[in-house]
Amino acid sequence: MTGTPSPPTKAQLLELVAALGTAQWQDFAATAARHGLTSVQAKLLAQLKGPVPMRGLATVLVCDASNVTGIVDRLEARGLVRREPDPSDRRVKNVVATEEGVETIRRVRDEMQATHSALDALDEDERSTLYRLLERLRPDLEHRA
Repeated sequence: MTGTPSPPTKAQLLELVAALGTAQWQDFAATAARHGLTSVQAKLLAQLKGPVPMRGLATVLVCDASNVTGIVDRLEARGLVRREPDPSDRRVKNVVATEEGVETIRRVRDEMQATHSALDALDEDERSTLYRLLERLRPDLEHRA
């Protein structure tokens, strides 16, 4: 019997998204390591699009604030981030990427060859379609996290 294939199940889609996420994370971690960063240090650096409170980083990294302190200490020692008092509450310390930190995480992202190669398999229209679909999923997933 021939017919149209049945659409993938949610479980199949989730399995594929998870596999892609794992592969991307492995590529990110390996590339970060070539720059002398642990995967968690690089993830923290990637979150700094502006000043972020230490507690906010703990939430994003899903770890204790005390762990964030150690990660930030090591990044600060390398000149990749700095701590600044929050202008509205001086008891709160914000973490900000330095120019070197911004440049380092940009290089990590640019050098993720496995991920870039996988995306090269898609033509421009396919990349645009994938982007639109992922953008539709993102708000609901981030809101629930």
